[in-house]
Amino acid sequence: MDTNYNNSEIGNLAANTIRFLAADTVEKANSGHPGMPMGMADCAYVLWSQYLRFNPENPNWPGRDRFVLSAGHGSTLLYSMLHLCGYNVSLEDIKNFRQWDSKTPGHPEYGCTPGVEMTTGPLGQGFATGVGMAIAAKMTAARLNRETSLFGTHRIFGIVSDGDLMEGVASEAASLAGHLKLGNIVYFYDDNKISIEGSTDLTFSESVTKRFEAYGWQVIQIDGHNHQEIADALEKGISDTDRPTLIKARTHIGFGAPNKQDTAGVHGAPLGEEELKAAKENMGWSADKSFYIPEEVSELFAKRVRYLSHEYNKWMDEYSAWKVENPDLSRQTDSDWINEQVEKLSDDLMNNISGDSAATRKLSGAVIQKIADYLPGFCGGSADLSPSTNTFLKSYNSIRADHFDGRNLHFGIREHAMGAILNGMALYGGIIPFGATFLQFADYMRPPIRLAAMMGLQVIYVFTHDSIFLGEDGPTHQPVEHLAALRTIPNLTVIRPADASEVAGAWILALKNNLGPTALILTRQKVPALKRPADFSLSDVYKGVYIIAGENSKNIDLILVSSGSELQLALKVSDQLRAEGYSVRVVSMPSMEIFRQQTREYQELVLPQRNTKVVVIEACSLMGWGDIIRAPMLKIGIEEFGKSAPYEKLAEEFGFTPESIIVKVKNWLD
Repeated sequence: MDTNYNNSEIGNLAANTIRFLAADTVEKANSGHPGMPMGMADCAYVLWSQYLRFNPENPNWPGRDRFVLSAGHGSTLLYSMLHLCGYNVSLEDIKNFRQWDSKTPGHPEYGCTPGVEMTTGPLGQGFATGVGMAIAAKMTAARLNRETSLFGTHRIFGIVSDGDLMEGVASEAASLAGHLKLGNIVYFYDDNKISIEGSTDLTFSESVTKRFEAYGWQVIQIDGHNHQEIADALEKGISDTDRPTLIKARTHIGFGAPNKQDTAGVHGAPLGEEELKAAKENMGWSADKSFYIPEEVSELFAKRVRYLSHEYNKWMDEYSAWKVENPDLSRQTDSDWINEQVEKLSDDLMNNISGDSAATRKLSGAVIQKIADYLPGFCGGSADLSPSTNTFLKSYNSIRADHFDGRNLHFGIREHAMGAILNGMALYGGIIPFGATFLQFADYMRPPIRLAAMMGLQVIYVFTHDSIFLGEDGPTHQPVEHLAALRTIPNLTVIRPADASEVAGAWILALKNNLGPTALILTRQKVPALKRPADFSLSDVYKGVYIIAGENSKNIDLILVSSGSELQLALKVSDQLRAEGYSVRVVSMPSMEIFRQQTREYQELVLPQRNTKVVVIEACSLMGWGDIIRAPMLKIGIEEFGKSAPYEKLAEEFGFTPESIIVKVKNWLD
């Protein structure tokens, strides 16, 4: 095999160290993906040893470059780099790859391993999330840089694979990145021409170069094992500030393995003892050594870390001076100040809640105007639906390629990319992002929603047109199963408010929830402002469930539970049943997830789990309610697709009128 790429001796030594650390790690675990790390070791070596800015002592330093391993199956490449560069990832951690509770899981996980910028694995997500980081960097620079270039001047580097580029989310994100001229993105494309089933020729014959050039990217084609070409490409990518860059690196998967290089067999399985030994011999490596790191390589990366520490110290000194000179801007990045602003906002909303009949999407639109005034880091947009979702921040500019000093993002009709970009913005820090679309289209962005929940990111989703009662657009736009489906995602808080008071409370909850994403579920049709007890406050909404009307005693005949637009139905039904002598309580449950967080005593106070009968009313699938309520229960929901008609007719035909519900309830009680 020809291995003469005119690389320096120390460069080859470092690349082989990375290559065989990764291969040894997979071999010991007897599980993993050695091929990609072996093929991309040269690109990783050049990037980390010469270009990437980082500080292993402070992995979350705001001035760092971001490195996203979108091809997350090649996690051992990243773990090897983190160890060599002095992060708190020991050789023992690497040897514990893919084991229970280790720092080195099968795919990189945010919050688990120091230096891992995001959880990757689902292909395309890292690519698109990096675009969100790049947007956030530009916006942060526009907002905070005052006679300084401290903020947002770094870059988003990444490694992406054939699989990433096949996934639609990458195409959506690449299109927007090119449109916005995000010159702070430099991605390596690992062009190894192998996927799990074999050669990419089976499915992938397009010109990636022409596609990305059409998107507005700079594309540079190189030999991914030639260190000089890698360095030259990085220089070109960094110097082009008007275009994102894709470095198309032609590599050999499993580079160095004499029998498995360039085969699918090295993608997702260990090399095997004999092939690993042969690969080491082929590359001039000690075949009898495992997890071997030559002293020269350790010193090479230690020297890089020492150099970067001076840059870090300089940045921190300038940052300290900036905080003194810009106290107002500085406090905008302080979490305590943000929490104080949210409390002030809560008081403001409580004192100015609309008593008008209106769609909850419209009420939400009024709330976010106030939020934007209180929180400079609050920003977002929709998938071409801001007039319908009421999510345009009227007092602020739109983000454009030449203007990032704004708060409104136009994602285009790209829900999947929108979800991932929101994740990137949240991961970047200093921003509370929101994204909006119709609830029906939440499925387009379910993978990034799941990742946001997994990473514990504060991302807010505004899902409007929340039931069949959006009307004439018909069943293709009428969500039935979506509310229940979102409620199944761990660590996602779903809130479906019923009127202005609950909309205000829902937004405050979303702003306070910095441990995971929040989905607000809003109506297209008008809902009335509901009558509440005199002692009501937004703190009732904050509990996820509360008694809105009726008997507060222990001895009651019936509890009606509902959310969103159907809560008004529950109140009307309650009024008539009480007039007929029934003892009835009405409970609003805007959020099952928050209800579960309450004390057992409070849960029992509102929804006693004994023989009191319960009726649940929601115009959707009622899957999951049996986990909340153990008492005898009548479920009034919808387990079929809707129809195209005015919403009043739909309510009549599907049995969501007071008269129809009363008949069902009385028959059940009898």
